[in-house]
Amino acid sequence: MTDEQIAENLRASNVEYQELEESHHRLDLELQQVLKHHVLTPQEEILKKHLQKEKLGKKDRMAALIREHRASCDNAKTSG
Repeated sequence: MTDEQIAENLRASNVEYQELEESHHRLDLELQQVLKHHVLTPQEEILKKHLQKEKLGKKDRMAALIREHRASCDNAKTSG
C-alpha cells in the first residue's frame, strides 16, 4: 500500500488526520497571503516563520500517522 493510499484511508477514517490535513491546508492559505507582500514587516516575518513551523509540524504528524498505519497493517499481516 502506498503512502497516498494510506492517506486516503486515513482521510476517510481518522478524525485526527482529517483535522491535521484541514489545518495544514488553512495554514498554507494563510502563508500564501503573507507571502503576497513584496516586502515583509518584522511582524509579518515572524508570522511567516510561525506559520511555516506550524505547517511543518502538522505535516510531520500526518506522516507519523501514515507510518503508524503502515506498521499496524504490517503487524496484522504477520500475525494473521
